[in-house]
Amino acid sequence: MVDEKINQKYLEKIKIFQKYNRHYYNLDKPLVDDNEFDKLKLEIINLEKKYDFLNHKDSPSNSVGYKPTKIFKKVKHKTAMLSLGNAFSEEDLINFEKKILNFLNNETGLNIEYSAEPKIDGISASLLFKNGKFVTGLSRGDGKEGEDITENLKTIKDIPHELKFKNFPKELDIRGEVFIQNSDFRDLKDKFANPRNAASGSLRQKDPKETQKIPLKFIAYTFGYERGLEVSSQEDFLKKLKEWGFKTNPLNKTIKTIKDLMKNYNEIEKKRGQIDFDIDGIVYKVNNFTLQKRLGNVANAPRWAIAHKFSANSSISKIENIEIQIGRTGALTPVAKIRPVNIGGVVVSNATLHNEEEINRKDIRIGDTVLIERAGDVIPHVISVDLKLRSKDSKKFNFPKNCPSCGSKTVKDFNFTTKKEDAVRRCSSEGYECEKMAIEKIKHFVSKEAFNIDGFGKKIVENFWNLNLIKFPHDIFKLDYTKIENLEGWGKQSVANLRYSINQKKTISFEKFIYALGIRHIGLENAKIITKNLKSLKNFIALSKKNNFDNLINIDGIGETQINSIKNFFKNSTNLYVLENLEKVLIVKNAENKKTDGIFSNKTFMFTGKLSSMSRSEAKSLIEQNSGSIVSNVTKKLDYLIVGEKPTNRKIDAAKSLKVKILDQSSWLKMLK
Repeated sequence: MVDEKINQKYLEKIKIFQKYNRHYYNLDKPLVDDNEFDKLKLEIINLEKKYDFLNHKDSPSNSVGYKPTKIFKKVKHKTAMLSLGNAFSEEDLINFEKKILNFLNNETGLNIEYSAEPKIDGISASLLFKNGKFVTGLSRGDGKEGEDITENLKTIKDIPHELKFKNFPKELDIRGEVFIQNSDFRDLKDKFANPRNAASGSLRQKDPKETQKIPLKFIAYTFGYERGLEVSSQEDFLKKLKEWGFKTNPLNKTIKTIKDLMKNYNEIEKKRGQIDFDIDGIVYKVNNFTLQKRLGNVANAPRWAIAHKFSANSSISKIENIEIQIGRTGALTPVAKIRPVNIGGVVVSNATLHNEEEINRKDIRIGDTVLIERAGDVIPHVISVDLKLRSKDSKKFNFPKNCPSCGSKTVKDFNFTTKKEDAVRRCSSEGYECEKMAIEKIKHFVSKEAFNIDGFGKKIVENFWNLNLIKFPHDIFKLDYTKIENLEGWGKQSVANLRYSINQKKTISFEKFIYALGIRHIGLENAKIITKNLKSLKNFIALSKKNNFDNLINIDGIGETQINSIKNFFKNSTNLYVLENLEKVLIVKNAENKKTDGIFSNKTFMFTGKLSSMSRSEAKSLIEQNSGSIVSNVTKKLDYLIVGEKPTNRKIDAAKSLKVKILDQSSWLKMLK
């Protein structure tokens, strides 16, 4: 019974692994980043090591890549294209060398020399040359069979159609990586997610003329099948490749000790941001070909090579400039414009610097070499500065004392909770007087959690603003559709679809309307609390007319911070103008008396971390449907903290100290049954 459960768990992981492989190799649409992919591979391999009865043909232990598609002719590789084992630490490298020495019976005086070659994040290709002429080019495929992409490969200038000199073997299968330089990718980033996807998609075009339009590069690094190759080491082979007319990686080195391998690894990792192509690690190969042959292969990987991976969540880059972004609440956020770098399969060119205090604390300057981190869906941010690489030309950033958009003074609010000034500096404009704030307010107004107008995204907001079609939220419901029809990219049908989407949203719930206004400190949960107590838009507006904000004090969940935000909102004449006009074009439904006899009646919930079985919105809806309430802070009034993947530890600690009941997802879902 136990064995069955283990086997089932194993098969589920194999199924997911193959799904990832298919999307990565055949569809050019990776579902997860390299880190998650490698993690899953390791989990499967560790299960196989622990339980001898586990084995599957599609396991990473037995397979490479994914079976070729039917788009191109399938051709069998003369020599299989193997995968590589992964190393993530110095300890992994030490163990790698130990295994080599053990296999070679610890021969006296044997010193292993390695060829260290930066691993380009591109598409592997195999090029068969006969009598010096390029005859067949294959993709990796599943390692045994590849796709015949000869004609597409012939369009790449770095691949010679005929080898130079005459010292080449009769037959030689040269292998290397097809890729796109980061500088070239800048013109393609609207079409592809990252350079690797661009290279893969371009190589697998049916028409070679389409492939030719893309600036593909090729770097050679090894061989498969050979007849008459006379070289004794990887170092010598790389020299031969250059003689024959191929490009090799300029960062290749021959290194003798693990200590020096690590030194080289750290040096190259620091240089990543300065290299014009993506590398995701360094491949170490035993340099001596005689030793390579003796070592041979295990399953689908050579014993004599390993890939030392860089962190999938971080990379080194250089700050080229610092710009200020202004949010809907007036917050000034400094953003580092960095030299584009690939982190976890995503090309990153911006990284948040959070606020003025963070810049000063880390002493971040324009021109600095910095460590960038991107974890999951979190916005990339600057971790630290490499002071050793700081140039004399680096410039301190002076945070603006006036708003770059409207010229209003920038201020730091007093935080009633911490009794200190906020770290964030804000534009003192409260309404639509600031152009950047106004645009962000309208983006928020049409967002998913607010009006959720289908087909009215951020780019359309910016475009319509620049064309003076909208300046305030109510302008959305008074659009001149005749003008829009004449715009580039618009036609009668697309305009009709937009008109329909907008008309569908002219009736909205009171809580979504309050949230859509974008009042500072009034998120969706606070909007629900206000709605529950005030019942109608009429009562909300009456707060201002009667200057009776004291009524809000008695509302559980609404504090001094929220009340002051609402007061400031109503003080601004432009906000009142927007409210007045929205009233004319919209139907705002009064709050309904919600069910109070559900299983979560009088119970409060809070979530932390990512839920695996449903979205956060769906989970909150389930709680509300069952008469429960959602809160945004851990207090004594909180009944349950629901913990998902990668939770905030601070919230868990606070819940423990207040003796709040903590549940995982499955335990919470059982409560619904």
